[in-house]
Amino acid sequence: MKQVISTGAAPKAIGPYSQAIAWNGLIFLSGQIPLDPVSGQVVEGDIADQTERVLENLKAVLESAGSSLEAVVKTTVYLKDMAEFPVMNGVYGRYFTANPPARATVEVARLPRDVRVEIEAIAVAG
Repeated sequence: MKQVISTGAAPKAIGPYSQAIAWNGLIFLSGQIPLDPVSGQVVEGDIADQTERVLENLKAVLESAGSSLEAVVKTTVYLKDMAEFPVMNGVYGRYFTANPPARATVEVARLPRDVRVEIEAIAVAG
């Protein structure tokens, strides 16, 4: 059965979607953007600052589901500017040090709230 995952430790959904859905042993995480979970405001700073906030948000959702970043099997990274890939990748690598997940990275024309990065993920539950 489908289970909705929700936590106040990550930004609330800003539309008709869930932070994550657990189903059949997997957790499907909606894309996170660099919003501060307390203020709801976009984190100021460069791509490194924004990527770190995004990954902390994903981590919080996973932890609320009883999982962790180590259980992530696939991510999709959406970048406003592919020229920022090396910096984003450096931050990403600090969060996924051993057995990193499969990943796709794409440049997009625009992201919600004009942020620089959004990341979605699929993880193994528990």
